[in-house]
Amino acid sequence: MFAVSAARFSDSDPLSALDLGERPDPIAKDGWVTVDVKAASLNHHDLWSLRGRGLKEEQLPMILGCDAAGTDEDGNEVIVHAVIGDPEWKGDETFDPKRSLLSERYQGTFAEKVVVPRRNLVPKPAQLSWEEAACLPTAWLTAYRMLFTRAGISPGATILVQGAGGGVATALISLGRAAGLRVWATSRDEAKRERALSLGADQVFASGARLPERVDAVFETVGEATWSHSVRSLKPGGTIVISGATSGDAPPAELTRIFFLQLSVVGSTMGSRDELERLAQFMATTGVKPLIDEVLPLQDARRGFEKMHSGDLFGKIVFTV
Repeated sequence: MFAVSAARFSDSDPLSALDLGERPDPIAKDGWVTVDVKAASLNHHDLWSLRGRGLKEEQLPMILGCDAAGTDEDGNEVIVHAVIGDPEWKGDETFDPKRSLLSERYQGTFAEKVVVPRRNLVPKPAQLSWEEAACLPTAWLTAYRMLFTRAGISPGATILVQGAGGGVATALISLGRAAGLRVWATSRDEAKRERALSLGADQVFASGARLPERVDAVFETVGEATWSHSVRSLKPGGTIVISGATSGDAPPAELTRIFFLQLSVVGSTMGSRDELERLAQFMATTGVKPLIDEVLPLQDARRGFEKMHSGDLFGKIVFTV
């Protein structure tokens, strides 16, 4: 089968580690199923894999990709949940210390077929296209969990989304708007600020700009470059929910402000299979659609990786098979 893999590691030039070509068909073990992939979406995780994060040399070549939608062996239309937990684990698999993501311990979704545990399949709503459904398992699920599980906020609250443009940030804007939140967003790029408004953001600001008032919650995926602004943008008792740190993970902690204003800093990682099913139903009910930057055939995956590496995208890159 055709697949897109990490053939080696390169921190300075990750795209040089990308391999497009034939790989053996996967074989499903007991309790696992084969999914014929219809669409798969790109995440920053895939670039980090090319840099060698979360992988070892002996695991190469590793098929990349966490997200996919396709058909199972019975012809059912499904979305693949990317978090692979221990079979003995009970409850929310994001807390399982033995968990992994597809393309870490197990071959990923950028291929014609992928094998996953049967419990990792979620029904695809008919209201979502293959391309839209393929956007959900990582970026959109991460945003859903940040908003509805970890933030502790209610409709009518004001939130700030840092770094509008990436997959999680655009999902936060769309989901927040649909849930009745007042959504503010930041970006260094004026065009991305305008597109955030078109997604449903109530106001947009340049990165680091002073806000008209402090907010109830800030949603962080940028990290070091925006951290101080995030802390200073919160009301007393407010919450920062962080699921990534693409600009670095070691900013000044601002501990005095955090304890004096009784701020909460909450981590969030991916989401559970049950949350993915609820997310899919939420989107079917509300009519919210993932923002897709570009759809490419899997054979042109290198172009998608190039766009993500350069930061020249707004929304998700999707590969079709």
